[in-house]
Amino acid sequence: MEFFSELGLIGLFFSSFIAATIIPLNSEIVLSLLIANNYPITICLLTASIGNWLGGITSYGLGRLGKWYYLEKYFGIKESRILDIKKYTSKMKSLLAFFCWLPVIGDAIAVALGFFRVNFFKVALWMFIGKIIRYAFWIYFTLWGLSFF
Repeated sequence: MEFFSELGLIGLFFSSFIAATIIPLNSEIVLSLLIANNYPITICLLTASIGNWLGGITSYGLGRLGKWYYLEKYFGIKESRILDIKKYTSKMKSLLAFFCWLPVIGDAIAVALGFFRVNFFKVALWMFIGKIIRYAFWIYFTLWGLSFF
């Protein structure tokens, strides 16, 4: 994380982008370090949110490239299980993208939304709203924690 924080806002952008893919990385630490070093809060919020959103959109795009055949052959996921997931995704549709910020399952949600060809523009909107709210809460808690020092 130190490497990313030393790069400032560019490091925040890339750590946020990478954190929204299947690569495990904690962009919140980088965000907190920049806030603690008096970087502008609004710029940090937008940089982290846009980076994480673009990473989520990348996962969505990878899902769109997926084919049923690959899931069965390479991941051992049976068609019946895929249809169960599709049934749930069809109920929530693009609103499910709001939860792409969640650890572990958020990436899978983004990929599934792409795989099932859920409307891109609605997914992008809900995903961005979820991610900006997540980082806004994180900034609030960072500032609250810093107030003790």
